[in-house]
Amino acid sequence: MEFNHISVLKEESIAGLNIRPDGFYVDCTTGGAGHSKEIAKRLTTGRLICIDKDLDALSVAKERLKEFDCVTFVNNNFANIDEILDELGIDKVDGILADLGVSSYQIDTAERGFSFMRDARLDMRMDKNAKLDAYYIVNNYSENDLAKIMFTYGEEKNSRQIARKIVKQREVKPIETTFELRDIVVSSYPPKFQGKTSLPNKVFQAIRIEVNNEMNDLEKAVEKMLSKLNKFGRLCIITFHPLEDRVVKLSFKEHATDCICPPRIPMCVCNHKADIKLITKHPIVPTDNELLGNSRSASAKLRIAEKL
Repeated sequence: MEFNHISVLKEESIAGLNIRPDGFYVDCTTGGAGHSKEIAKRLTTGRLICIDKDLDALSVAKERLKEFDCVTFVNNNFANIDEILDELGIDKVDGILADLGVSSYQIDTAERGFSFMRDARLDMRMDKNAKLDAYYIVNNYSENDLAKIMFTYGEEKNSRQIARKIVKQREVKPIETTFELRDIVVSSYPPKFQGKTSLPNKVFQAIRIEVNNEMNDLEKAVEKMLSKLNKFGRLCIITFHPLEDRVVKLSFKEHATDCICPPRIPMCVCNHKADIKLITKHPIVPTDNELLGNSRSASAKLRIAEKL
Protein backbone atom coordinates (compact mmCIF):
# COMPACT_ATOMS: atom_id res chain seq x y z
CA MET A 1 0.00 0.00 0.00
CA GLU A 2 1.22 3.49 -0.85
CA PHE A 3 2.00 5.67 2.17
CA ASN A 4 -0.82 8.21 1.88
CA HIS A 5 -1.16 10.78 4.60
CA ILE A 6 -2.35 14.38 4.64
CA SER A 7 -0.35 16.52 7.05
CA VAL A 8 -2.66 18.31 9.45
CA LEU A 9 -2.37 22.07 10.14
CA LYS A 10 0.70 22.14 7.91
CA GLU A 11 0.75 25.85 7.08
CA GLU A 12 -0.02 26.87 10.64
CA SER A 13 2.64 24.66 12.23
CA ILE A 14 5.35 25.64 9.72
CA ALA A 15 4.55 29.32 10.32
CA GLY A 16 4.59 28.64 14.05
CA LEU A 17 8.13 27.25 13.91
CA ASN A 18 9.37 30.63 12.60
CA ILE A 19 12.07 28.83 10.59
CA ARG A 20 15.52 30.34 10.08
CA PRO A 21 17.52 29.11 7.06
CA ASP A 22 20.53 28.34 9.27
CA GLY A 23 18.57 26.87 12.17
CA PHE A 24 18.44 23.33 13.58
CA TYR A 25 14.99 21.69 13.66
CA VAL A 26 13.43 18.42 14.74
CA ASP A 27 10.35 16.69 13.34
CA CYS A 28 9.57 14.24 16.14
CA THR A 29 6.92 12.31 14.22
CA THR A 30 8.10 12.36 10.63
CA GLY A 31 5.43 10.05 9.18
CA GLY A 32 5.01 10.65 5.46
CA ALA A 33 7.36 13.69 5.65
CA GLY A 34 4.69 16.27 4.84
CA HIS A 35 5.79 18.66 7.57
CA SER A 36 9.44 17.67 7.22
CA LYS A 37 9.57 18.58 3.54
CA GLU A 38 8.23 22.06 4.25
CA ILE A 39 10.89 22.56 6.92
CA ALA A 40 13.70 21.24 4.70
CA LYS A 41 12.68 23.52 1.82
CA ARG A 42 13.30 26.54 4.05
CA LEU A 43 16.80 25.54 5.16
CA THR A 44 20.11 26.53 3.57
CA THR A 45 22.92 25.84 6.05
CA GLY A 46 20.54 24.53 8.67
CA ARG A 47 19.77 20.95 9.65
CA LEU A 48 16.63 18.85 10.12
CA ILE A 49 16.43 15.78 12.35
CA CYS A 50 13.59 13.43 11.33
CA ILE A 51 12.52 11.01 14.08
CA ASP A 52 9.99 8.18 13.82
CA LYS A 53 9.65 4.86 15.61
CA ASP A 54 7.84 3.36 12.62
CA LEU A 55 10.45 2.01 10.19
CA ASP A 56 7.90 1.95 7.35
CA ALA A 57 7.30 5.67 7.79
CA LEU A 58 11.01 6.44 7.98
CA SER A 59 11.69 4.48 4.80
CA VAL A 60 9.08 6.51 2.94
CA ALA A 61 10.40 9.77 4.41
CA LYS A 62 13.94 9.00 3.22
CA GLU A 63 12.69 8.56 -0.32
CA ARG A 64 10.55 11.69 -0.26
CA LEU A 65 13.35 13.82 1.20
CA LYS A 66 16.23 12.41 -0.84
CA GLU A 67 16.76 15.74 -2.62
CA PHE A 68 17.72 17.41 0.66
CA ASP A 69 21.24 17.05 2.06
CA CYS A 70 20.36 18.70 5.34
CA VAL A 71 18.28 15.83 6.79
CA THR A 72 19.30 13.21 9.37
CA PHE A 73 16.95 10.27 9.98
CA VAL A 74 16.58 8.54 13.35
CA ASN A 75 14.51 5.43 14.10
CA ASN A 76 13.57 6.03 17.71
CA ASN A 77 10.82 7.21 20.06
CA PHE A 78 10.56 11.00 20.32
CA ALA A 79 10.32 10.59 24.09
CA ASN A 80 14.08 10.01 23.86
CA ILE A 81 14.74 13.32 22.10
CA ASP A 82 17.36 14.35 24.66
CA GLU A 83 19.39 11.18 24.11
CA ILE A 84 18.93 11.38 20.34
CA LEU A 85 20.27 14.93 20.14
CA ASP A 86 23.11 14.17 22.56
CA GLU A 87 24.21 11.24 20.39
CA LEU A 88 24.19 13.53 17.35
CA GLY A 89 26.31 16.08 19.21
CA ILE A 90 23.53 18.68 19.18
CA ASP A 91 23.05 20.63 22.40
CA LYS A 92 20.06 22.81 21.48
CA VAL A 93 17.77 23.31 18.48
CA ASP A 94 15.73 26.20 17.11
CA GLY A 95 12.43 24.43 16.62
CA ILE A 96 10.64 21.17 17.36
CA LEU A 97 7.45 19.85 15.79
CA ALA A 98 5.41 16.90 17.06
CA ASP A 99 2.26 15.73 15.23
CA LEU A 100 0.72 13.16 17.56
CA GLY A 101 -1.79 11.75 15.09
CA VAL A 102 -1.78 8.21 13.75
CA SER A 103 -0.99 8.33 10.03
CA SER A 104 -3.62 7.40 7.46
CA TYR A 105 -1.20 4.75 6.23
CA GLN A 106 -1.13 3.05 9.62
CA ILE A 107 -4.92 3.17 9.90
CA ASP A 108 -5.55 1.98 6.35
CA THR A 109 -2.95 -0.82 6.29
CA ALA A 110 -5.02 -3.78 7.48
CA GLU A 111 -2.14 -5.89 8.81
CA ARG A 112 -1.12 -3.15 11.24
CA GLY A 113 -4.35 -3.87 13.15
CA PHE A 114 -5.23 -0.26 13.96
CA SER A 115 -8.65 -0.12 12.33
CA PHE A 116 -11.92 -1.85 13.14
CA MET A 117 -12.92 -1.30 9.50
CA ARG A 118 -10.37 -3.86 8.26
CA ASP A 119 -9.99 -7.41 9.53
CA ALA A 120 -6.51 -8.28 10.80
CA ARG A 121 -4.69 -9.71 13.78
CA LEU A 122 -4.88 -7.38 16.77
CA ASP A 123 -1.61 -5.42 16.76
CA MET A 124 -1.64 -1.57 16.82
CA ARG A 125 2.12 -1.23 17.37
CA MET A 126 3.67 1.88 15.84
CA ASP A 127 7.06 0.26 16.47
CA LYS A 128 6.70 -3.21 14.98
CA ASN A 129 9.61 -4.43 17.12
CA ALA A 130 7.84 -3.55 20.38
CA LYS A 131 6.79 -6.51 22.55
CA LEU A 132 3.42 -5.23 23.78
CA ASP A 133 0.58 -5.40 21.25
CA ALA A 134 -3.21 -5.19 21.24
CA TYR A 135 -3.58 -8.96 21.22
CA TYR A 136 -1.74 -9.26 24.53
CA ILE A 137 -3.73 -6.46 26.17
CA VAL A 138 -7.13 -7.77 25.07
CA ASN A 139 -6.34 -11.35 26.08
CA ASN A 140 -4.34 -10.81 29.27
CA TYR A 141 -5.29 -7.58 31.03
CA SER A 142 -7.74 -7.92 33.91
CA GLU A 143 -11.35 -6.81 33.55
CA ASN A 144 -10.68 -3.82 35.80
CA ASP A 145 -7.58 -2.77 33.85
CA LEU A 146 -9.38 -3.08 30.51
CA ALA A 147 -12.28 -0.98 31.78
CA LYS A 148 -9.88 1.64 33.19
CA ILE A 149 -7.97 1.93 29.90
CA MET A 150 -11.15 2.29 27.85
CA PHE A 151 -12.63 4.87 30.20
CA THR A 152 -9.44 6.90 30.70
CA TYR A 153 -7.96 6.86 27.21
CA GLY A 154 -11.15 6.46 25.19
CA GLU A 155 -13.72 8.19 27.41
CA GLU A 156 -15.84 5.09 26.76
CA LYS A 157 -18.89 5.28 29.05
CA ASN A 158 -19.74 1.62 28.43
CA SER A 159 -16.26 0.44 29.44
CA ARG A 160 -17.37 -1.86 32.26
CA GLN A 161 -19.81 -3.79 30.12
CA ILE A 162 -17.33 -4.09 27.24
CA ALA A 163 -14.53 -5.29 29.54
CA ARG A 164 -16.87 -7.88 31.04
CA LYS A 165 -17.77 -9.19 27.58
CA ILE A 166 -14.12 -9.33 26.51
CA VAL A 167 -13.16 -11.41 29.54
CA LYS A 168 -16.16 -13.73 29.06
CA GLN A 169 -15.35 -14.25 25.37
CA ARG A 170 -11.65 -14.97 25.89
CA GLU A 171 -12.57 -17.75 28.32
CA VAL A 172 -14.05 -19.54 25.29
CA LYS A 173 -11.18 -18.70 22.89
CA PRO A 174 -8.58 -15.96 22.46
CA ILE A 175 -9.77 -12.76 20.76
CA GLU A 176 -7.47 -12.66 17.77
CA THR A 177 -8.70 -10.13 15.21
CA THR A 178 -9.94 -6.58 14.88
CA PHE A 179 -13.34 -7.78 13.68
CA GLU A 180 -13.72 -10.09 16.69
CA LEU A 181 -13.02 -7.20 19.05
CA ARG A 182 -15.28 -4.88 17.03
CA ASP A 183 -18.18 -7.33 17.29
CA ILE A 184 -17.74 -7.67 21.06
CA VAL A 185 -17.81 -3.90 21.48
CA VAL A 186 -20.92 -3.50 19.33
CA SER A 187 -22.75 -6.37 21.08
CA SER A 188 -22.13 -4.65 24.44
CA TYR A 189 -24.57 -1.90 23.48
CA PRO A 190 -28.38 -2.10 23.42
CA PRO A 191 -29.74 -3.12 19.97
CA LYS A 192 -30.97 0.40 19.15
CA PHE A 193 -27.35 1.67 19.15
CA GLN A 194 -25.69 -1.23 17.35
CA GLY A 195 -26.18 0.24 13.87
CA LYS A 196 -23.75 3.09 14.60
CA THR A 197 -20.55 2.32 12.69
CA SER A 198 -18.39 4.46 15.00
CA LEU A 199 -19.19 2.51 18.19
CA PRO A 200 -15.78 0.72 18.43
CA ASN A 201 -13.75 3.88 17.78
CA LYS A 202 -13.15 4.85 21.42
CA VAL A 203 -12.16 1.33 22.44
CA PHE A 204 -9.66 0.95 19.59
CA GLN A 205 -8.23 4.39 20.35
CA ALA A 206 -7.79 3.53 24.03
CA ILE A 207 -6.05 0.23 23.31
CA ARG A 208 -3.77 1.90 20.75
CA ILE A 209 -2.73 4.52 23.32
CA GLU A 210 -1.96 1.78 25.85
CA VAL A 211 -0.02 -0.33 23.33
CA ASN A 212 2.22 2.56 22.38
CA ASN A 213 2.50 4.13 25.85
CA GLU A 214 1.47 7.39 24.24
CA MET A 215 0.41 9.41 27.29
CA ASN A 216 3.47 8.57 29.39
CA ASP A 217 5.78 9.24 26.46
CA LEU A 218 4.14 12.62 25.83
CA GLU A 219 4.46 13.79 29.43
CA LYS A 220 8.17 13.00 29.44
CA ALA A 221 8.73 14.31 25.95
CA VAL A 222 7.26 17.80 26.43
CA GLU A 223 9.68 18.51 29.28
CA LYS A 224 12.64 17.23 27.28
CA MET A 225 11.64 19.17 24.16
CA LEU A 226 11.43 22.44 26.07
CA SER A 227 14.83 21.79 27.68
CA LYS A 228 16.40 21.31 24.23
CA LEU A 229 15.27 24.62 22.74
CA ASN A 230 17.57 27.55 22.08
CA LYS A 231 16.50 31.01 23.18
CA PHE A 232 13.59 32.07 20.93
CA GLY A 233 13.25 28.46 19.76
CA ARG A 234 9.71 27.29 19.08
CA LEU A 235 7.86 24.10 20.09
CA CYS A 236 4.78 23.18 18.04
CA ILE A 237 2.63 20.25 19.17
CA ILE A 238 -0.44 18.96 17.32
CA THR A 239 -2.76 16.83 19.47
CA PHE A 240 -5.83 14.80 18.53
CA HIS A 241 -7.18 13.71 21.90
CA PRO A 242 -8.40 15.76 24.89
CA LEU A 243 -5.95 14.02 27.23
CA GLU A 244 -3.03 14.81 24.93
CA ASP A 245 -4.09 18.44 24.66
CA ARG A 246 -4.46 18.66 28.43
CA VAL A 247 -0.90 17.38 28.98
CA VAL A 248 0.51 19.96 26.55
CA LYS A 249 -1.69 22.80 27.85
CA LEU A 250 -0.78 22.23 31.51
CA SER A 251 2.93 21.82 30.79
CA PHE A 252 3.02 25.00 28.70
CA LYS A 253 1.06 26.87 31.36
CA GLU A 254 3.46 25.85 34.13
CA HIS A 255 6.53 26.77 32.10
CA ALA A 256 4.99 30.14 31.15
CA THR A 257 4.22 31.09 34.77
CA ASP A 258 6.61 32.76 37.21
CA CYS A 259 5.19 31.51 40.50
CA ILE A 260 3.55 28.08 40.77
CA CYS A 261 3.03 28.08 44.56
CA PRO A 262 -0.41 26.95 45.80
CA PRO A 263 -2.82 29.91 46.13
CA ARG A 264 -3.04 29.49 49.92
CA ILE A 265 0.64 30.43 50.34
CA PRO A 266 0.80 34.24 50.92
CA MET A 267 4.24 34.71 49.36
CA CYS A 268 6.26 32.91 46.73
CA VAL A 269 8.61 30.24 48.02
CA CYS A 270 9.04 28.20 44.84
CA ASN A 271 11.31 30.71 43.05
CA HIS A 272 9.97 29.36 39.78
CA LYS A 273 10.61 31.57 36.76
CA ALA A 274 8.86 31.32 33.42
CA ASP A 275 11.11 29.94 30.70
CA ILE A 276 8.67 30.10 27.78
CA LYS A 277 6.01 32.40 26.45
CA LEU A 278 2.81 31.17 24.87
CA ILE A 279 2.50 32.01 21.18
CA THR A 280 -1.00 30.50 21.19
CA LYS A 281 -3.08 31.31 24.25
CA HIS A 282 -5.80 29.20 22.65
CA PRO A 283 -5.12 26.25 20.34
CA ILE A 284 -5.20 26.64 16.57
CA VAL A 285 -7.75 24.32 14.93
CA PRO A 286 -8.28 23.32 11.28
CA THR A 287 -10.07 25.73 8.96
CA ASP A 288 -13.32 24.77 7.24
CA ASN A 289 -11.36 24.24 4.02
CA GLU A 290 -8.98 21.81 5.70
CA LEU A 291 -11.87 19.90 7.24
CA LEU A 292 -13.47 19.53 3.82
CA GLY A 293 -10.28 18.03 2.41
CA ASN A 294 -9.38 15.90 5.43
CA SER A 295 -12.13 14.90 7.85
CA ARG A 296 -9.56 13.12 10.06
CA SER A 297 -8.20 16.53 11.07
CA ALA A 298 -11.41 17.41 12.94
CA SER A 299 -10.03 16.90 16.45
CA ALA A 300 -6.60 18.44 15.80
CA LYS A 301 -5.29 21.24 18.03
CA LEU A 302 -2.00 23.07 17.63
CA ARG A 303 -0.25 24.76 20.56
CA ILE A 304 2.95 26.79 20.17
CA ALA A 305 5.45 27.99 22.77
CA GLU A 306 8.67 30.01 22.48
CA LYS A 307 11.71 29.62 24.75
CA LEU A 308 12.73 32.72 26.68
